[in-house]
Amino acid sequence: MKTLPPTPLHPVKIILAMAFVVACWGYSPSGIHIGLQAYDPGHLALLRFLVASALMALIASIKGITLPRLRDLPLLFGLGFFAVSLHHVAINVGQQGVSAGASSVLAQSTPLFSTLLARFVFKDCVSAWRWGCVLLGLAGVLMVVAGDRGLGSIDGHGLLILLAALSWSLYFALQKHHGGRYDGLTLVCCTVWSGTVLLLVYLPGLATQVSNAPPQVQLAVLALGVFPSALAYLAWAFVLAHVDLSRTTMTLYLVPPTAMAMASVALGERPTLMIVGGALVVLISVLALNLERKPAVITDA
Repeated sequence: MKTLPPTPLHPVKIILAMAFVVACWGYSPSGIHIGLQAYDPGHLALLRFLVASALMALIASIKGITLPRLRDLPLLFGLGFFAVSLHHVAINVGQQGVSAGASSVLAQSTPLFSTLLARFVFKDCVSAWRWGCVLLGLAGVLMVVAGDRGLGSIDGHGLLILLAALSWSLYFALQKHHGGRYDGLTLVCCTVWSGTVLLLVYLPGLATQVSNAPPQVQLAVLALGVFPSALAYLAWAFVLAHVDLSRTTMTLYLVPPTAMAMASVALGERPTLMIVGGALVVLISVLALNLERKPAVITDA
């Protein structure tokens, strides 16, 4: 008896999931900027993921998850380290010296790192078209940075945000190539929880900062924990399960213009003409990637 192949997922569902991720991660730089008004970088990361961990525990209790195997704990803590601990502490410290808009741009060097990892570490085939799209997107990123505070403004804070981008790329690659051991919900829950455990080194002094933070900062941190830190990770795991790594990470080039728009509303940051031009270049690179046609596979009759 033949088994029917699984029904292909409707592209609209994938597009909506990608749009949700872009919106959530587009808010993140503004939320971090607000949170840093009352919290140290480490405390902000810990509080954000305590909220995310609580939400993931609620979702897991309703949906049910697979208990991780003991031999997979190093992998899960590796995912938590790259996706949560290293990434968010680095980006919080870096954003102390970089605007929310520029931070979102620097963080989106992730597709470049991801493509390099896909090609040279995991031996995936990356076409010349995709390399060209990555380089075009990177040129747009540089335009946005130059239009924000000038390329000369990229100091140690900017390098920390690039480190955060590299860390995120490692998380994406590990999740894509080893995530088949667990379903998406289990993997995201374990990633968030393990990363939060690693962040507990910042627990001393957290209660004092929570009690002293104003309500608007508390609300911003709560939103950070719920949307970019929990629900967006679930949506991203869903996307990675249905679309290849190089193509999905190119979608993240849409985060900077989204973050710029949100920062202009929440923080009063006003994009320059060069920033707008760079954002258009980034968008073109994403559209160009989606125009790539895979060669037909010819099989013997």
